[in-house]
Amino acid sequence: MDFLMSGLAACGACLFTNPLEVVKTRMQLQGELQAPGTYQRHYRNVFHAFVTIGKVDGLAALQKGLAPALLYQFLMNGIRLGAYGLAEAGGYLHTAEGTLSPVRSAAAGALAGVSGAYLGSPIYMVKTHLQAQAASEIAVGHQYKHQGTFHALIEIGQKHGLVGLWRGALGSLPRVIVGSSTQLCTFSSTKDLMTQWEIFPPQSWKVALAAAMVSGIAVVLAMTPFDVASTRLYNQPTDTQGKGLMYRGILDALLQTARTEGIFGMYKGIGASYFRLGPHTILSLFFWDQLRTLYYTYTK
Repeated sequence: MDFLMSGLAACGACLFTNPLEVVKTRMQLQGELQAPGTYQRHYRNVFHAFVTIGKVDGLAALQKGLAPALLYQFLMNGIRLGAYGLAEAGGYLHTAEGTLSPVRSAAAGALAGVSGAYLGSPIYMVKTHLQAQAASEIAVGHQYKHQGTFHALIEIGQKHGLVGLWRGALGSLPRVIVGSSTQLCTFSSTKDLMTQWEIFPPQSWKVALAAAMVSGIAVVLAMTPFDVASTRLYNQPTDTQGKGLMYRGILDALLQTARTEGIFGMYKGIGASYFRLGPHTILSLFFWDQLRTLYYTYTK
């Protein structure tokens, strides 16, 4: 039940934040490996990107990749939050004195995140391909011609086999380790502190909401460079063997981006990342916490 509630919570958040994921993906691919000022900026900021995509690609384009996004969120976060919730309920995250251990919390978050992300990697790759698809006048990054989620999975599987489906999976793990450990550790720690300080009434939904807001800020700052590199690894063109033609791995992607685009290149789309990750973190953790509270209230 913990896994089911976790997956549903993430899907609920995804419905609201997927348009921001589309904007983030395109902003991260814009000017890929080009020096600042040498390329046309189709998307000047988050709000301009929304208007541009809606005007050129149509409003429906803002929900591109929704099916694989929901599937990925259910699979990845169902495993991630479910496993973390079981560890928390089992008392593995607390010291002998009963206080939350930040080290154990971060380690549990990272391990739970890696498991979910690796299994869901083919879905995330397809989501990235679909969200990058755009009309030629505002296209950025490599343009795959998939007709939909299952068409993409079948096409990649037939061309490159299982190895092709999990291309970029290892490169995405540092992103997930940093993001998941930061998110769950800061969420649990902030929630624990607020409960101790009695800022809000016990079991109040405001505790979970405030903790999720703090967690969202921490995640965006820590995760964005790895997120940019991961998006580019997944979206890069491949040779006939399914090997990436632009990057050899996550470290190569980070180094090439920093070398050609500067430090700001590693934080491309940070505005969209915050507007997407912030609400997604807040909504998913809030839904997760409230669903668990309801479940344990009515099953005891």
